[in-house]
Amino acid sequence: MTVTVASFQANYPEFASNVRYPVSQITYYLTLAGLLLNTQRWGDLLDVGTELFIAHNISLEARAQVEAKSGAIPGMTTGPIGSKSVDKVSISYSTGDAIQPGAGHWNLTVYGTRWVALMRQVGMGPLYVGAGVMDPMNGPAWPGVIY
Repeated sequence: MTVTVASFQANYPEFASNVRYPVSQITYYLTLAGLLLNTQRWGDLLDVGTELFIAHNISLEARAQVEAKSGAIPGMTTGPIGSKSVDKVSISYSTGDAIQPGAGHWNLTVYGTRWVALMRQVGMGPLYVGAGVMDPMNGPAWPGVIY
């Protein structure tokens, strides 16, 4: 299956509003994912990765649009809130349980943390570059393990 705007919205109905999440915006990130995600690496999980990539990015875009409408500077980053107090009430969250270490901006949405977890799985294992290609300067490339 190849991801389309319709299939993305069917799988993630929270993004079905074409007013809040314009088709042009979904299409933009769909195209960007097609340029950035390695189809050979992602294999059968490419559609899942593409949809998580789109969901993460349009979530951040929606936040920026709300900020702009309220007069704030859009796109300012904020991390997960660890604790908050108002008068005599306080609440604290264990942010370490909800983020992926070293994932940067991907930790700003649940879709991003899911994408990073999946990306780390599809990115595991060896990747042989140039296997079987003859290099006249250094001889043939290592073809990998021979059984």
